[in-house]
Amino acid sequence: MPKTMIAICCLLISLVAHGLPMESSRPGGIAILHLGPVQSDTESAPLVTMNGNRALVVKHENEWIAFIGLPLSQPIGTATATVTFENERHDLNIDVSDHQYREQRLTVEKSYVDLSQEQLERVTADRKMIDGALDNFRDIPGPDLDFVQPIAGPKSDSFGSRRFFNDQPRSPHSGMDIAAVEGTPVVAPAAGIISATGNFYFNGNTVFIDHGQGLVTMYCHLSEIQVKEGQPVSAGDKLGKVGKTGRVTGAHLHFGTYLAGTAVDPALFIGAD
Repeated sequence: MPKTMIAICCLLISLVAHGLPMESSRPGGIAILHLGPVQSDTESAPLVTMNGNRALVVKHENEWIAFIGLPLSQPIGTATATVTFENERHDLNIDVSDHQYREQRLTVEKSYVDLSQEQLERVTADRKMIDGALDNFRDIPGPDLDFVQPIAGPKSDSFGSRRFFNDQPRSPHSGMDIAAVEGTPVVAPAAGIISATGNFYFNGNTVFIDHGQGLVTMYCHLSEIQVKEGQPVSAGDKLGKVGKTGRVTGAHLHFGTYLAGTAVDPALFIGAD
């Protein structure tokens, strides 16, 4: 791939093709790099990295496209990704725009805000397990990016919101809350492998799907888990049922989408109402 070809093709433009996540170069969004045409069926994908993390790269309509998750903590301005192809390395700039997320105030049981030492130890252990499930790169050629919504229901814009529990500030919300009646079936949005399941203090009953190349989805607060670790799933397969386990104000699904361990807005995968 000639240098001039990469320079021209690696423009951050809106991607509206069916079956691919939408671009939104903002904190909590996805930067999309068009890396030029595929030269042969046997050609290896370009290697794209940013902040030491490997990006998801797919072959789509005879071109290479990279998807980079921008963390909620990403500074506004210029970020740099690196593309390595056939032993040539190129740095590409990404213009990260500002975005104002809303504020959200919730009232929950005191035990989910003022934690005992025992509860703190459990949360620390939970965090280690959760991070291990989210930050995983399974190298496969083409993850399924054509997501279906895991449950029918109103999708909130809660992703990225500054959260206050019982008036105490906490970390920004890292997923999308979808309202549904308790017991509603939750399905896989795309093909993957169940990489972990568990019951966690804040997240309640939770399922993780590894879709490949660092793309991981998470489903929290379930009343019931109906899959096992290592189980392959396809789009539409049942994962469990909506519940209100963990730190919640009522029954709903917390749906999280992650690229290289970075939480990105699920609306970019399933669209917004």
